[in-house]
Amino acid sequence: MELSVVVPTLNGRDRLAGALDSLAAEVPEAEAVVVNGPSADGTTGMVRERDDVDVLVEVADRGINVARNAGIEVATGDAIAFLGFDLRIGSDWLDAIVDGLAAAQAATGPVRYGDHDQSGAEHRTIVGRSVHYFSGANVAFRTATLRDALDGFDEYLETGGARDAAHRLAGAGYSVAWREGLATDGQRETKRGECGPTPMGPAEQGREWKYRALSYRLVKNYGLRPTVVRRVFSHAAGDATDTARAVLGGNGSPSAWFGSGRDVLTGIVRGSADGLIARARDRTPTRNPYGLSHRSDRAVATYDWR
Repeated sequence: MELSVVVPTLNGRDRLAGALDSLAAEVPEAEAVVVNGPSADGTTGMVRERDDVDVLVEVADRGINVARNAGIEVATGDAIAFLGFDLRIGSDWLDAIVDGLAAAQAATGPVRYGDHDQSGAEHRTIVGRSVHYFSGANVAFRTATLRDALDGFDEYLETGGARDAAHRLAGAGYSVAWREGLATDGQRETKRGECGPTPMGPAEQGREWKYRALSYRLVKNYGLRPTVVRRVFSHAAGDATDTARAVLGGNGSPSAWFGSGRDVLTGIVRGSADGLIARARDRTPTRNPYGLSHRSDRAVATYDWR
């Protein structure tokens, strides 16, 4: 199997160097593709000075899904893995990818940040569909699956692109293999909650985008079903309860509670409307009107040393 590893990054030069060091040490035969957002920390110069990076793609867009798709465009392997710029791989990582992709169309494993350990596979059944989630910072796909069945990642989404891809994989009848050996470890300077290239788009903690992304991907993939509506509002009720407890405990203000509720409702309404539009625009099983094939101008510059 020929493996391409795509590493999206933005203003993460030092941690990126650590990720590339681990990749060169453990999988030197892999094709290394770095996709650099508009970094201002010398990332471009650092990467160009290395002899273990095959392709450097510069993009102007800060979106993580744009960066992922830009990497897919230039990758030549028959399998493509994505690695967070702040993660290091272990000695079993490649073997776990090979084993996982022999059994499924995608493979993933634990992502560890200190005491925060994603130690098990996450699975949900939605509208009768069995969905196996994965981290977008530690996942590998068969290239044909990624390009043809998924058409890459949905660039509408500024967050939640990997979860959307999991829904679409399940919709195509494809599976995701969990392998413990496909584990990655966050570098020490990475704090909990900073998993992956967080500067590339808003964090999930931002309520408006959190619910906009959730509503969009559920409505786009399943339609405006009662199950979908119930799922969205159960998430919102849980967040509202947590915020109310914080207010009653003196750790928040009523104005913050009302502001959070406004952001949630705004996100739900906009995400649901955009999800319906996206569903109408792409009625194929791919469900990706903003995918890999919808544009070809992502790269500002490409340095190819292959």
